[in-house]
Amino acid sequence: METVVLSFSGNVAVLELNRPDSLNAMNVQMLNELLEALREIEQSDALIVLIRGKGRGFSAGGDIKTMLSVDDPEKFPEIMNIIQEVIMTLYNLPKIVVSIVHGPAAGLGLSFALASDYVIATKEARLAMNFIGIGLIPDGGGHFHLAKRVGEVKAKHIIWEGKPMNAEEAYQLGIVDFVAEDEKQIEQKIAEWQAKPLQAMIATKTLYAKLTKDELLKVLQLETEAQQKMRQTEDHREGVRAFLEKRKPKFQGK
Repeated sequence: METVVLSFSGNVAVLELNRPDSLNAMNVQMLNELLEALREIEQSDALIVLIRGKGRGFSAGGDIKTMLSVDDPEKFPEIMNIIQEVIMTLYNLPKIVVSIVHGPAAGLGLSFALASDYVIATKEARLAMNFIGIGLIPDGGGHFHLAKRVGEVKAKHIIWEGKPMNAEEAYQLGIVDFVAEDEKQIEQKIAEWQAKPLQAMIATKTLYAKLTKDELLKVLQLETEAQQKMRQTEDHREGVRAFLEKRKPKFQGK
């Protein structure tokens, strides 16, 4: 694996996103390697999983080059199927999963982080469900996980606004569970979890996952259908043009 790095220490697995030059933007290779790594973790003796990003951020979201390539009707379902498998595997993982967000966590990167059991943000974290800026909707189960954390109405507003949030703002909304001052505080939280009856915690997680996994799967399928429609809109094309040209988009509702 090249775009992810997986290591184990005792009962802790550490999964690092490893495309630092692109702020860990998720391309097809990374998605496939994430799925491979998650399946390896699933079969391991690890009880806690830490997900981090190398370099200056957690993940800037879906890779823009990948996004532009999926106009090919044959490639789009393949990519969305991989995203679906990654999110479902992560959500059902019989481990306590912790995403540690520093720098940007945006779009698909934020959806991925929200599939964890805990989200820790460092003080310099910046989070955004920013699909709206290119005329798209969240994928990666973003609708599901955001609504679970903040409620449906607030989730809609966050998605529609697409504004970046700092760590404290995300914490006040309930998107983030803990804001860490430094690495030492993160290590202290991990030590607290290690001192708990982890098997009992995992049993509770598994119970909830069994109750809600069909709902998440349905959301992922509906996101794929809606995303395909949105990619045909003029607003999406304008959003991508504006992004590449580094200007404000001029949407027309078409």
